Amino acid sequence: MACSARYFHRRNFWKHLPILIIGVLAGYLVAYNRPRIQQPIATVAEYNNMPQHSVRAAIVALVRNSDLFGLRLAIRQIEDRFNRKFQYPYIFLNDVPFTEEFKQGVQALTKAEVQFGQLDDESWGIPSWIDLDKYEQVKQTAQYPHGNKDSYRKMCRFQAGYLHRHPLLQYLEYYWRIEPDVEYYCDIEYDPFLFMKQRGIKYGWNIAMTEFMDTIKTLWNTTSQFINKNPHLVADRNMLEWLVDRDSGYGGCHFWSNFEIVDLSFYQSQAYQQYFDYLDKAGGFFYERWGDAPIHSLAAAMFLDASEIHYFNDIGYFHPSVLSCPKGASKQGTCVCDDTRSFVQDGHCTVRYKQVRKKVLEPGEPYGVHDVHSGPVIMAEAYVG
Repeated sequence: MACSARYFHRRNFWKHLPILIIGVLAGYLVAYNRPRIQQPIATVAEYNNMPQHSVRAAIVALVRNSDLFGLRLAIRQIEDRFNRKFQYPYIFLNDVPFTEEFKQGVQALTKAEVQFGQLDDESWGIPSWIDLDKYEQVKQTAQYPHGNKDSYRKMCRFQAGYLHRHPLLQYLEYYWRIEPDVEYYCDIEYDPFLFMKQRGIKYGWNIAMTEFMDTIKTLWNTTSQFINKNPHLVADRNMLEWLVDRDSGYGGCHFWSNFEIVDLSFYQSQAYQQYFDYLDKAGGFFYERWGDAPIHSLAAAMFLDASEIHYFNDIGYFHPSVLSCPKGASKQGTCVCDDTRSFVQDGHCTVRYKQVRKKVLEPGEPYGVHDVHSGPVIMAEAYVG
């Protein structure tokens, strides 16, 4: 009787197997295509439970709903070149709620966790101490890019002083900033977050340029006042000489912050917060058009040891109008970009950075151009320096 029963069950199992398979596949497809409900990762423990990550890190962008296409281009690039292997979460921030179209448009491009956040009035606004009449006059007479835009100034102030304080970034160790329409030209076979953590690196950059000096007329004077009041905050082996020449003064060199990989403990430090608050009270974000990039650069040069700043010259990167391409990439390695169109590696700000870094870290050695290590040996095909 028992054998007959087992036979009966086997016959029914094989009879209904095709239906079972179809049902399982249908359920999987429905679950896969269902919009994912975003729950903020709220604790360190939850990040630590992601076994593929030994660093609590995320890829972060401040964007608008209208940036959807440009951001999709950037995500496609960074997924293909890096994140499909490492699956770091994305965090997107906006001063208004994200549309469902935006959310679905970016989620479709990655299997990684995606979180969406909104800015509060304090972080995205004009402070009460700003003289609005004076500010309006500045906007009407400004002759530099974005000089008449409230939103651009608010963006610079947020990136300089509030991004690292947003609740969605609270438990991160590192963040990698991306922007719409940027491109990545090299396979990134190692983990830059882990690379930085293992070596105690606080700030990573890719492009150094000079700023429009009309936008930062009083930034260095204000910074000098801060230094005079807080000399104990300046690192012994600092990089201020990169930015301030004894003969010509402050020249406006800065790391382009549209690409930066940062240990957030740097921005969350007491020294950085005091510096930002001092600048914020001075009003230069609105009375001029102080950018987050020169402020981040001044802070890194002041507060960090020279060894805590890293030049990621092995990562081919394009931000509209400027290309950084590893030397030799047009002919060899895993980068695909035209290094003959890339001028920033030999530009004044990059060359001076290498010179000053060598002088600071290798005192007594000849004061000349220093080839900065470009990452693990695995990347040496793309750039031998």
